[in-house]
Amino acid sequence: MTILNRITIDALVRLSMAEIVALPAAELGRLQKDAEDALRKAKLTVAWLDGALIQKYAERAKIARAEADKDFGVARFTDGDVTVVADLPKKVDWDQHELSTLVERINAEGEDPRDYVEVSLRVSESKYTSWPKHIARIFEPARTVRAGKESFQLVVEKEGI
Repeated sequence: MTILNRITIDALVRLSMAEIVALPAAELGRLQKDAEDALRKAKLTVAWLDGALIQKYAERAKIARAEADKDFGVARFTDGDVTVVADLPKKVDWDQHELSTLVERINAEGEDPRDYVEVSLRVSESKYTSWPKHIARIFEPARTVRAGKESFQLVVEKEGI
């Protein structure tokens, strides 16, 4: 019985791109699966550890922020010889309907709403492709199509490599 040399994920990063490109498709497919499995496990580990850190430090971070008279941002405190840096970012959402009403009001009062808000217009691609041709033609000069990031999924038909 022959045991094939299998490249591990750890060994893969030490290969040149040319060496990786030269690998058989089945080996690339196996490595892709191994890498995806490792990534899934790593994300689970990070989430598990983050949960523990939240349980351990969230209350102390809240107290540190309160002492600094702030609701968000960075709080620093120590745990033994370790400095803990707890960052609670501020996330703000704006009601789009309310904003559009305010933009109209500012415009009606003779001021330029762009001095106060950023206006962004978007067109859903699924809506665009369902429009009548004469409407779509009007919008064509404003439309740019770019390719997204290409991806490949290798499906190994036979196990045993």
